[in-house]
Amino acid sequence: MNKEKINSLGELIKAGYKSKSIKEELRQNLLEKIKNGTPAFEGIHGYEHSVIPELERAILSKHNINLLGLRGQAKTRLARLMVNLLDEWIPIVEGSEINDDPLQPLSRFAKDLMKDKGDKTPIAWIHRDERFFEKLATPDVTVADLIGDVDPIKAANLKLSYADDRVIHFGMIPRANRCIFVINELPDLQARIQVALFNILQEGDIQIRGFKLRLPLDMQFVFTANPEDYTNRGSIVTPLKDRIGSQILTHYPREIETAKMITKQEAKMDSFQSEMIYIPELARDLLEQISFEARDNEYIDARSGISARLSISALENLLSTAERRALKTGDKKTQIRFGDFMGVIPAITGKIELVYEGEQEGSAAVAQQLIADAVKTLFPNYFPKIEKLEKPNAENPYNDLVEWFFAESGFELLDDISDKEYKEKLDSVPPLNDLIKKYQPEIEEKDSYFLKEFLLWGLVEFQKLNKYRFTTGIQFKDLYGSYISGL
Repeated sequence: MNKEKINSLGELIKAGYKSKSIKEELRQNLLEKIKNGTPAFEGIHGYEHSVIPELERAILSKHNINLLGLRGQAKTRLARLMVNLLDEWIPIVEGSEINDDPLQPLSRFAKDLMKDKGDKTPIAWIHRDERFFEKLATPDVTVADLIGDVDPIKAANLKLSYADDRVIHFGMIPRANRCIFVINELPDLQARIQVALFNILQEGDIQIRGFKLRLPLDMQFVFTANPEDYTNRGSIVTPLKDRIGSQILTHYPREIETAKMITKQEAKMDSFQSEMIYIPELARDLLEQISFEARDNEYIDARSGISARLSISALENLLSTAERRALKTGDKKTQIRFGDFMGVIPAITGKIELVYEGEQEGSAAVAQQLIADAVKTLFPNYFPKIEKLEKPNAENPYNDLVEWFFAESGFELLDDISDKEYKEKLDSVPPLNDLIKKYQPEIEEKDSYFLKEFLLWGLVEFQKLNKYRFTTGIQFKDLYGSYISGL
């Protein structure tokens, strides 16, 4: 339909326009995408066989939807992507506050205008991007905000009594007629405000200051909620839950590969950083493993959730750490080092909620422990597993490396040395090079240096070596040497 040539009600009727509800729009456009094999929710990873099929079934059923899950599980992102399933343009009565359908007007304004002008009633067109409304539920939200209230200024200007429905100032929900309306963190909404949504969801009635208006609003409601909210702050009242057609459970990525895709897509990388800094794949794996470890850590409150934003912020910090170092040393190009992971600790500490024992340890100590746990988990994927209990004189592939550190007074890796010095330092440990060649013979040279550091950190975590963090870097020693120097 050529919207450029249709500017009045008569032209719209002549063009054969037929009204359809927003839920019918979503359903028909989704059916078309499914038939054509086109993804309806692009950019969402890890939900292909779980959340997205359930969401599509809810849309096909014309349900209002509640997305239930912990923070950072793309609930709002899913709701926003539903806009792409709307028709690109729809007509409204020009000047209408509530997007009146020209063929099925609701408001007093639209009905009076059409009665006065008939087929010459002016028509405006709104794009689907303008048909998305979002409200964060907070305890201070009022019925007037959502539904509406009497406007005394309008009554005075129009010289109308408060008994006239033209003095009503519509709230967000009526103004979102024929739109997708999202209420985030629904349990935070006071129970009496939730009650005000009952009739809107079921019958379309709204009541403002004694006016009972029959406004069968045409809306797609999407609610988001966090299970944690049910105990900490509030709950969804049962009759409201009963009126929500589908409740869909979201979840965190279940594999590191999926988590990496999300982080890479969402992290804000400067083009200068992209050209300057090389990120080994192992560094990306390690970064994601930190979040996986956090979700199972005894010091962290699992009910609060570990948002995907932890990995995203951590990657941004990791790049900035490497960038700052390279600028200080004058390197035009650099790569991520293991020491750079000390720079992600502020990104971790702000994203975790600690239990009492965790508070006693301290957030920075817990963050360092998460990095250590991630190393221990990934270590057997690259090198022979180190058992807790070994037989005396048993063959150990790491003996030569441990003996090298025993013979040396100490091996230091400073934080702000140049790339050339960094590589020379790691190349100066023959047993370290031998282990990389033996167990990772296919690895590219540019990835080998991060792997060498990873091996050293792994041996520390499995108590084959010791490390000491000082102001400007890290020193690695054998266990006995550290003990003797301590004495």
